[in-house]
Amino acid sequence: MVYQPHLSQKLVEMFRAKPYQGARPESAEFIFVGLDANYAADIESSPVFSRVLEYHDDGVAFWRRYKVHHPFLLADYRGDGQRYHRNFARTGFEPKDACRVSFIELLHIPTVGRSQLVLDDLDPAHLEGLNALIQCGAKRNVFLADRVIRLMRISGRFRWLPEPIANQVLPRLYQVGETTIHQHLHFANYGKFQARMTLEAAAIARMRADPPHLAFCAC
Repeated sequence: MVYQPHLSQKLVEMFRAKPYQGARPESAEFIFVGLDANYAADIESSPVFSRVLEYHDDGVAFWRRYKVHHPFLLADYRGDGQRYHRNFARTGFEPKDACRVSFIELLHIPTVGRSQLVLDDLDPAHLEGLNALIQCGAKRNVFLADRVIRLMRISGRFRWLPEPIANQVLPRLYQVGETTIHQHLHFANYGKFQARMTLEAAAIARMRADPPHLAFCAC
């Protein structure tokens, strides 16, 4: 194991109850898949911790109430993780879109510190659920960063997933039914990647402008 599970029992319990953030993945149109949800070791002493729990309890209601999609963007939050969420905010999603957006991690529990995930860290049932969600073919867009793609391929549970594509803006990796899989730059990138990230954010914003389609996927 090359990650450190978070010691906050409250946070771990929230993830066990809902191993996603934002809208329920089954009803979301835009799903962003990450590696792990990482929090500061002392998150329970943060002035925003109660709102972190509120967010994990109901991410849609949180976004609509506080007008930001994640507690790391609240004015009184001090800590890491803000760059990722500020860059995500540039895609143009608004509180009215809250029920359209979901975040899922490959690792099913929250972490602390730096993680270098390997296959043995991942829960097979969690991966199977993600694969089934994609293979359902409902009308949605799924976004994967390079390292996410590589670990998914290593798992052997996503045999349909091709290798990452280098140096393209939001390339399409796979299509099944009305589900499209895109490769994107991780939202924590900056510097030399900023120009491409700006183009990708604009492309996602154009997808967001399409009329909502919120039919429940019952596959």
